[in-house]
Amino acid sequence: MVDKSEKFNWLVRVGFAARGITYLLLGYLALSTAGEAKGGGAAVYDYLQEVPFGTPLLWLMAIGLLAYAGFRLISAIGDIQHHGSDTKGLLKRVGDVASGVAHLFLSYACYQFAVGEKQSSDTDGGSQEMAGTVLSMDLGSVLIGILGIGFMVGAFMQAKKTATASFMNRISARAPGGVKTVGQIGHAARSIVFAIIGWSMIKGAWFSSESQIKGLGEAILSLRDNGLLYTFVAVGLIMFGVFSLVTARYRIIPDFGPEGLKPKFRA
Repeated sequence: MVDKSEKFNWLVRVGFAARGITYLLLGYLALSTAGEAKGGGAAVYDYLQEVPFGTPLLWLMAIGLLAYAGFRLISAIGDIQHHGSDTKGLLKRVGDVASGVAHLFLSYACYQFAVGEKQSSDTDGGSQEMAGTVLSMDLGSVLIGILGIGFMVGAFMQAKKTATASFMNRISARAPGGVKTVGQIGHAARSIVFAIIGWSMIKGAWFSSESQIKGLGEAILSLRDNGLLYTFVAVGLIMFGVFSLVTARYRIIPDFGPEGLKPKFRA
């Protein structure tokens, strides 16, 4: 009989796998469409519409990305990864919120393509649409600004992981060799993208303008005129996709204890 913790375990692994496929395709499309007005986040799902079994894959990815976003948000709220409540721990949990929001956007975009609401990649997965909805709310600018700060914190944490390779603390020793280097390259590229998204959100909140806000694909495309940096980010995102697929198999996921959200971490 499968208990709740095992179901949670598998759901998180599907989430990491969906994240891996998304980043692999993001990097590939960024490289293959360099200099063109394509290659954004929604272009990944546009591409999947054209391949065999694309629609079932889109549904699987939408569910997986939603599961991963949920894992990050629950991690921030319930501290299921035991980051703690000191300054360092709170910064990590703020970064988890930013990551959760980013992957909610990706999941929503994937859902739109799966049900046929969108047929082309002319937008970046509804990021500006969703941001515009938030900005129209009372204190919406404050919320977007806080999310922007969260993304900046997330960028810092990604850069720190690049330097320290601390992500290996939660990867099983049975993982293939080379995963550390692949993960460092991937995290470096992701830190750049997160910084661009975060800064765009802060500007959008300051000017109360959703047009300032960049989603994942738009953040990548904003680097097109930067030659080597654009190529590095594209290759790095492919590496992060590979790392995520390895993580789906070898990630050490916290066990749930009798207290519910309080896990017994195995690392």
